[in-house]
Amino acid sequence: MDKPRTDTPSEAASGGICLSGAGVRLGLRRLLPVSLFVVPFGLAFGAAAIEQGMTAAQALVMSALVFAGASQFAALDLWGETLPFLSLALVVLAVNARHIILGAALSPWVNALSRSKRILALSLMSDANFADSHAAFRGGIRDVGVLLGGGLMLWTSWMIGTGAGALAGSSLGSLDRFGVDVVMAAFFAAVVVGGLKTPASVVPVVVACTVAVATLPLLPAGWNIVAAALCGGLAGALRRAG
Repeated sequence: MDKPRTDTPSEAASGGICLSGAGVRLGLRRLLPVSLFVVPFGLAFGAAAIEQGMTAAQALVMSALVFAGASQFAALDLWGETLPFLSLALVVLAVNARHIILGAALSPWVNALSRSKRILALSLMSDANFADSHAAFRGGIRDVGVLLGGGLMLWTSWMIGTGAGALAGSSLGSLDRFGVDVVMAAFFAAVVVGGLKTPASVVPVVVACTVAVATLPLLPAGWNIVAAALCGGLAGALRRAG
């Protein structure tokens, strides 16, 4: 069992915020149940990549370096003998632009670290470990290793799924029949509901959900989430100011 550490002078100056092995192990344990449901998504990507003309090695390298399921699936639509690099870059930017907002939400904790530790902590940030670690930080955990550990657990599951999917190819068929596509949505819904402590906190969530749904058919893929986050944040700021 991990024991609490005494803060160093630099940690005390930053409010006790640190990045330690104990925090990483805690993050690994916290995200283990959720990571099991990442494997089927990796399976689907690996199989789709092979069908699109990638080799198993290329699919694994993409998953290892990119580690962003939505943008990887989007990139497959543009994959071919001649790669449109500008279009690929714009698609990935659109799908992953929400990470700017996620990083800003974590800044009160992550920015207390040195630059090297900050980069390390954020290197494997995804929606799931962001949601888990943000809730943990707001609950009083001061070790940013939780974010990194959760990311490591999800990344490992993603790699296992990609490898298995690339080897199995199209023989897997559609994985949607198992209902794995609703697991992440249910996880995020549970995290959001758990954070609604007061009636005032409901307003930004309602605004964000409304904007996300309303702009889905109007904006390119991914940008409706960015618009929803900005509008939800603005609604929250206006309520505080009022």
